[in-house]
Parts: sequence; C-alpha cells; structure tokens
Amino acid sequence: MDKDFYAILGIAKDASDADIKKAYRKLARQHHPDTNSGDVASEKKFKDISEAYSVLSDPDERQQYDAIRAMGGGARFAPGGAGAGNGGFEDMFGGLFTGGAGRQPGGFNTSGGIPPEFADLFGGGGFGGQTGFQRPPQKGADRTATTSISFSGSIRGTTIGLRELSGDVIDVRVPAGIKDGQKVRVRGKGQPGPAGNGDLMVAVSVKPHEFYTRDGDNLRIHVPVTFPEAALGADIQVPTIDGETVKVRVPAGTPSGRTLRVKGHGVKTSKVTGDLLVTIDVAVPKNLNKEAEAAVKAFAEATADADVREGLAAKARL
Repeated sequence: MDKDFYAILGIAKDASDADIKKAYRKLARQHHPDTNSGDVASEKKFKDISEAYSVLSDPDERQQYDAIRAMGGGARFAPGGAGAGNGGFEDMFGGLFTGGAGRQPGGFNTSGGIPPEFADLFGGGGFGGQTGFQRPPQKGADRTATTSISFSGSIRGTTIGLRELSGDVIDVRVPAGIKDGQKVRVRGKGQPGPAGNGDLMVAVSVKPHEFYTRDGDNLRIHVPVTFPEAALGADIQVPTIDGETVKVRVPAGTPSGRTLRVKGHGVKTSKVTGDLLVTIDVAVPKNLNKEAEAAVKAFAEATADADVREGLAAKARL
C-alpha cells in the first residue's frame, strides 16, 4: 500500500471515471513498452499506471483501496487471499489486486497490454500482438505514380489518363491551382485488401511556361516599357492568364526591376486567389535614328549635372 495510485496517474482523489480514463490514456500512450523499447524506466512506469488504472477504474476495488489508505497503512495486504479465514484485513482485502486466480490487475497484462476499452489507443489492435486483440481488416497498400502536365493544365485544372500494364486506363482529375510536386489521390485504385483497395497517389510535375513564373499562389511576369514611359509615367496593358488584358499604372520615375502588384489576377484555387506581380524592364533601344539620337543627346546635356553613381565608391569599400 506504499503506492499512491492517484499520484501515479496525476489525478485528484475525487477524480471522476472520465478523469481516470483520460489520465490513463495519456500515460499509456507515452510509456507503452513497444514505443520505448529497452527503456526500463518507462516499462516500470507503464506497469505502475496499469496497476493504478486497474484498481481506480473498478468502483469496488477503488472503494476498498481508499478504505485501506484511510487507515493510515496499518492494515496488511496479502495478494491472492493469503491468510484467508483469519478474520483480519488479509481476509477482507486479500483479493484486491488479484481479481481471481491467475488474473493480472484489471484483467490485462501490465507488461505490455492495454484494457479492451483502450483498444483504439494506438489505431486498433494494440502493439505487436501483445494485447490479444484482433486487428481489424486493413485496406490494401497505396500505389504511386508520376505524371507531367502543362502549365496551363496546372492553372485551369485538367484530367489525365494513366494506363495500367493490363491496358486499363485510370482517369486522374488534377484540380485547378495544383503546384509542381504536389500529389493527387485517386481513391480505390491501390492494392486490394480485406477492407477494400488502397489509393493511388500521383505526383504531378508541372512544365515551365515561357512567360509566367509561379510564386506560391502569385504569378510573376516581366513587362518591358520605354524610357519615356518609365521616366514620365504611363498606363500600359498587361496580359493575364484569363486571356484578357489589365491596365497597369507605371508611376513616373519607375526604375528597371521594380515590381507592381495587380490584385486578383494570380492563381485561382478553391480557397484563395493570388496576385499578378509585374516586374518592369526599361527597354534600351539598340538603333536610334538621327532625330532620336539628337533627342537623347539633348536629354544628356540637360541632365549633365546629375551624378547617378554618387556615393558608389563609398559603398564599395571593404
């Protein structure tokens, strides 16, 4: 009677049946031998919590246990009914932890088993067959496959056909907005099993696009503008994945490389809609006619006092 079963389970002495079950479930999962192989301390802890639960979960045994502890430990306890018939406490409480010949506390093996009411604790069937519970029928194993789709297919969604060695074709519906590397589950197309077929897991590879680049749920594009448009500001038309164009305002003084955000024109999924990120590239003409060359020279003279590389040497110091 030197063991405090309430302390072992970490519960109050007036704990309800639900509290006792909750405490045992948590500790059993933590200290079960099959999840702590070779850990002597955890094995001992599991035996203690199993013993504690077997007593405290039984109303009669809990009442007797509380009665003995209320006597301050003066009563002796003899497992198995030793000394039966002498009219003492050994008679009264002798069978407290035996529950009958050959019975472990609570009717289960504290070295590795769990009570029947906790058969679902580890997903059914217990651990390693130690508990004696019948493992429920299992589904068949999943199969895997890979496929490659176009960028357009990843944005709008598509359906592909995967051909089996038998010649059968499995239709795989790829949802709109799928990302490169994501998987699509086709239920019931895996290996057969007693509880039904497993699933087919299809890893999807998305081919790159020459204009659009995906960034999460956003789309990135590069759009060229002329020097006057960048310097003076302009409204430009930008294509979108919908096949339409959207007007984008280029602020005056926009440098090459600046990114402008167009809300709601990115990737559309069932949950979110991304944005279109437009990076401005200032185009430099390769060939100038005489009028354009004269205009550029006039501009250079008009801005001769501007030093765009001011402070560059200071930044370059190590």
